[in-house]
Amino acid sequence: MGSTTLKQHEIERMMKPPLTDEQWNRLVAFGEPSDVAAGEYLFQAGDRDYDLILVETGEIELVRVAFGWVGETRIGTMGPRSFVGELGLLNGQGAFLSARATRAGRMLRVSRAQLRLLMAEDDDLCDIVLHALWARREILRRGPAALTLKLVGPRSSRDFLALRRFADRVDLVHTAIELGPGDLGTLGEHGITLDDLPVAFIQGEPMMRATPGMVAERLGLSYQAHADEVVDLVVVGGGPAGLAAAIYGASEGLSTVLLDAVAPGGQAAATSRIENFLGFPFGVSGGDLIGQASLQALKFGVRVYAPCEAVSLRPAGEHLEITLTDGRVIRARTAVVTSGAAYRTLDLDRWSEFEGAGIYYAATPLELRQVLESPVVVVGGANSAGQASLYLAANGCPVHLVVRGTDLGSRMSSYLVDRLLEEPRVEVHTESRVVGLDGSASLESVRIDSIGAVAARGLFCFIGAEPATSWLADLDRDDDGFLRTGTDVSVQSLERWQNLGREPLPFETSVPRIFAAGDVRRGSMKRVAAAVGEGSSAVASVHRALADLR
Repeated sequence: MGSTTLKQHEIERMMKPPLTDEQWNRLVAFGEPSDVAAGEYLFQAGDRDYDLILVETGEIELVRVAFGWVGETRIGTMGPRSFVGELGLLNGQGAFLSARATRAGRMLRVSRAQLRLLMAEDDDLCDIVLHALWARREILRRGPAALTLKLVGPRSSRDFLALRRFADRVDLVHTAIELGPGDLGTLGEHGITLDDLPVAFIQGEPMMRATPGMVAERLGLSYQAHADEVVDLVVVGGGPAGLAAAIYGASEGLSTVLLDAVAPGGQAAATSRIENFLGFPFGVSGGDLIGQASLQALKFGVRVYAPCEAVSLRPAGEHLEITLTDGRVIRARTAVVTSGAAYRTLDLDRWSEFEGAGIYYAATPLELRQVLESPVVVVGGANSAGQASLYLAANGCPVHLVVRGTDLGSRMSSYLVDRLLEEPRVEVHTESRVVGLDGSASLESVRIDSIGAVAARGLFCFIGAEPATSWLADLDRDDDGFLRTGTDVSVQSLERWQNLGREPLPFETSVPRIFAAGDVRRGSMKRVAAAVGEGSSAVASVHRALADLR
């Protein structure tokens, strides 16, 4: 039996885990019982708030509702001593399938609040339920349920690529349909024009000119404040540092909200392979690492919202106020800024024209599909550029790696340098620069000053990033925009710190109870493992700051 078949078998086993009498009795203690008649709905597609359903007697069928062009489809059935639900119960997503009783029986409802209580109090049941919810999401993404969210757009469209990247990184059950230049497929029959692309069909209803924010709002993934709510910790930025801070905070009892302007992952999610991360001797892709961390965050009750961009962070009395782009305000006792950095670009004519149509800042399976087995150019001299070059070459792409410096090993790990020099599909050009871009509707060639024009279906840019701190004007930053923290804070309000009777804590910025970790912090090591360490360590200081409020 192959490894793929074994993995599929394992997933199917986890979908319907057998429960002992003792486990079942502990599980039903979290539910509210009710008698359900045949034909009655326990929840329906589109419901924003729904429950985990425990089937004591009777039977439930899961169905994808009928759309305009397809009829209702049965996804599966759940009988006695089983539970009905999937990962959306943890991440706040509304229901995209309907649950209907096919046989009358006694069933119990476990609210989302009770489900989180279960996961916090019973490690055994937590593991069983979490594995099942994850396994069901994996199965659903490959079946007819994927039509509940259908994304359609031109293959070379930057907006369509952003939509697909969002759906992948937020782990949505969906399907994506690529169109050729000027092609509408069957969309024209529905009155949709080229100007309406990309389109997101949600439960069969078209959303024209769809954006990640619009889709998130419709699916229930955007931030929703509870009345007069003040959370213990808001983490701004969902990269490795942010995820680590959120996971450690939530696991230690803090009510925690995680925001990201795009989707969890940051630059790490764009890394095709990390080979020197502790505990992964065979390497791990950035996407897989972030996927597991995101699941871990949900396990501990982190409320994750994306895309959700913060535009200001200021003290407001005893609390902090984080204002979002839509004007909504989150009130918190502490905050950790892990907003990372924005990708640098090359100052070249037509750069913005080719972004999403040949220029990329990541090398993952999503970008690979755009350039498969075609020549590409990779720009950069650090680990991310080396990892991308090897990944693209391993998937059939001839690669020109353009490095401005004279020594490939000055900023890149030696194991990567050795592999690059041994890889026949990679041609390294040191002391070189990209000086021009050419193509019609998409990128076709790149001019390199040392060798001239080369054919290129894609240019992958890994030349570093600028710290994403322009929205934090009130915090002390260095000349390059990185946040100063701890003993590095140079501009202090004497009265502010005297009233507290202390100096800034490790990772604390110039404003009390606002912390920073990861790439955004001055002096940080720009590595995934270091970011994880900083994010988790910052939470120790968060606890000390919270103690001052009590």
